[in-house]
Amino acid sequence: MRVESVEIYSDTTNAAVLRHPGRRFPGVLVQGDNLHGLCVALDEICSNLRLQIDAETYRRVDDVRNSMQSYLTHYKAVMQQHSLPLPFSE
Repeated sequence: MRVESVEIYSDTTNAAVLRHPGRRFPGVLVQGDNLHGLCVALDEICSNLRLQIDAETYRRVDDVRNSMQSYLTHYKAVMQQHSLPLPFSE
């Protein structure tokens, strides 16, 4: 872990906008529990849509789900590396 200054443009709960050093544009900070909730919702959506939409549309939705799942996997690995508890239960 390291400590650096970030530019905070908004610190609205669950919608903080900040710019990390070295990045040109700001990003949105997604809290771990919200990230987990989004992944759960996307899993449910994909399960329900699989047989109801065309293959190309399903592939696009599944790509979004997989991207979000990658963020969640990375988040959980970092939390484990630093011996931090997850803010959600699986």
